This record gives sequence, C-alpha cells and structure tokens, in this order.
Amino acid sequence: MYKAENAQLPDAMSKVVFDELHKVGHELKLFTTILIYLLLLVLAFPIMAASDGEWEKVLRAGKQEGKVVLYTYPGQELVFQEFQKNFPDIKLVEVSVRGSERVTRILSERRAGKYLADILIGGVGSAQSGLLKTGLLDPIKPALILAEVLDESKWWQGKHVYGDDENKYIFSFGGAPLYYFHYNPTLVNPQEFKSYWDLLNSKWKGKIVVAEPMTGGTQEPLVFMYHSKELGPEFLRRFLSEMDLGVSRDIRQLLDWVAQGKYVMSALQNADRIQLWDAKKQGLPVNAFETDKFKEGGLVGSGGGNIALINRAPHPNAAKVFINWFLSRKGQLALQKLGDPDDPPNSRRIDIPKDDLPEDARLYPGVRYFDVVKPEYGDMKPIFDLAKEIMQGNEAKK
Repeated sequence: MYKAENAQLPDAMSKVVFDELHKVGHELKLFTTILIYLLLLVLAFPIMAASDGEWEKVLRAGKQEGKVVLYTYPGQELVFQEFQKNFPDIKLVEVSVRGSERVTRILSERRAGKYLADILIGGVGSAQSGLLKTGLLDPIKPALILAEVLDESKWWQGKHVYGDDENKYIFSFGGAPLYYFHYNPTLVNPQEFKSYWDLLNSKWKGKIVVAEPMTGGTQEPLVFMYHSKELGPEFLRRFLSEMDLGVSRDIRQLLDWVAQGKYVMSALQNADRIQLWDAKKQGLPVNAFETDKFKEGGLVGSGGGNIALINRAPHPNAAKVFINWFLSRKGQLALQKLGDPDDPPNSRRIDIPKDDLPEDARLYPGVRYFDVVKPEYGDMKPIFDLAKEIMQGNEAKK
C-alpha cells in the first residue's frame, strides 16, 4: 500500500524540480548574457578611452607646435581653409608645387640640411622613388588615430589602400576611373568595342597613335594590360608590334591628331579630364572610350590622391592632427566639394555623397575595376623591358 500510494510521488517531485531548474536556468542564462555584455563593455572602454586620450594628447601637442607644413598640388586652397577653421591654433602652411617638383624640392632641402616639410600630398610614383626609397618617409599607419578613419568599412571595397609594398607609408585616399583610350566619334563607332582585344582588329592597323611607352604617363595602362589575366604580356606584345602604331611624346599632339583624323584612335594617353573637356569645348571631335564597360573592366588610379608623412618632420603632432582631419568624413567631404573645380577629386570614402561629382569621376557598384595603385604592381622594370624590346624591334623593321 505504501508503495502504491507513493508511486506517483517521484513524478510529481520531478515536475516541480524540473520547473524550478528551468526557471533557475532561464535566470542564469539571462544573468550570464548580462554579465558577458558588461564584461565586453568594460573590455572595450579602455580601448575607446585610450583612443580618445591619444587624440587629445596629440591635439594638445599639435596646438603647442602651432604649425603644419604641407607640400601639395595647386587648387586645394579652399579645402585647407576648412582645416584652418576647425583648428585655428594650428597654422597650415601650404607649399603648392606641380608634379614631381614637390619631391625634388624636399630632396633639395634635405641635401641642404633643412627639415621643413611635414606632409606630402601627391602621386604614388614620385613618393615611392623620391622619398620612400631614399628613407625620407615615416610610416603613416601609426598616425591614424580617429575611429572613423581607422574604420575600413567606410572606405571603397572595405579597406585602406597603400601605395607601398609594406602597406604603411603612402595612404591612397583618392580613387577615380582612368580613361587612356580616346577616339574620333566621326570615324569610330564605340559600340564596336566590347573588349581591349577589339583594338587588334586589322581594320585599325596604322590608324592608332600611342604615347611613347617608356614615358611616365603610360605607366598605369601598361600595368593594367600586363597584369590583367585576360590580357597579359601576350596582348601587350601584339598591340605594340602588330598594329603599326604612330608614336608621340606630346599628349596634346595625340588629341589633335585624333581630332584631325590623322589617326582615328589614341592609346596609352594620360590626357586627363581637363584636357579632354577643353578639347570637346572647342568643338573638337574627340571622346574617351568607357573602358570600364569593356569585358576586362576599367582602371582605377589615385592620381594625386595620396598622403605621406615626412620623417624628421618639424611638427609631427600637428601633422597627425591634419592627417586625421583630412582623412575623416569631414575632411574628405571638403576635398570633394571644395577641391579643384576643373578636376573634381573622388574620395575613396564611401560614407560621403557623390552627387556633385561628374559621372566619369565616380566609382560605381558592380563595375569591375583594376586598381593600379596596389603595391604588387609597382615594379615597372619587366613591363618597360618588354615595351622597349618591342619598340626597338619595330624600329628595326622600318
């Protein structure tokens, strides 16, 4: 009888125990979740605080230095005025020099024992050959402090791009499509071209002029053709050897010849948007192929959109202040809106509007681009050696 009366007791007790355990388990789970959240918050706080503390420290030191000297290209005055408005205690001294003369000037000053420059803004090539290889640059990567600058999700393709092998010296903030192939629309139907291989059609033999392949201005398209998996050295060899190309060192002359109909197309030509727009404004029949619509994709370069930190800079903290402001959303927005109106720069930051940019200056989602800034494409020797061999062979045949 005892056994019969108490036979259900374990089941009832089990239910009570189960319910209590379930209740405790739920509370324990909730407690554990809150504990983990608080732990993560505590762990994150020192990082955020350290970052904020580092910025405040650099900002104070930069104000004490009171000055930053920037070597850059002309046409950016309004951009830098924005910096001055935000940091009135740091006087920005802008040294505007065109092209590789910026690097030449810094080298000359160093030879004279003068340490004047803090920052360089300009092209990758001259910064690499003139300053990086001669040991005149400090890594810029450790100078990036602000969280919004460090956040790579805010940049095109979700990453920072550097123009040096070590990915730390030359920061590429600019990125725009490059158009190195031009045509006369009265003589060429651009719809016939879906691929770079279409340039090898025999109907165009003797009708294409190119910029002299060993000049600096041809570097980017040569890099693209040489390293493209769909083109490669074979395409470059055939293009330079089979098409009976005209050659000129004068970029303006190439556009004029195409407009006059002496040649129907020009290639490897680093005519920028300004030159092309000027020619079109004059009513000349010239246009650029939209090579980003070609099967193999288009080119992207940084142009003068690169920034580097000079070593032994006289105002290192003020330089860091400028670098972080300039690469911030506010600084890059100022660059796009207030930069050279004749050649509006496109920032690689994607968290700023692009509506004010000309269509041919924008990078579009879903389009295949070949980024020539990447350091793995920096060695031009094998490309120039191949081009030189081919061009010398062409001369020998004449």
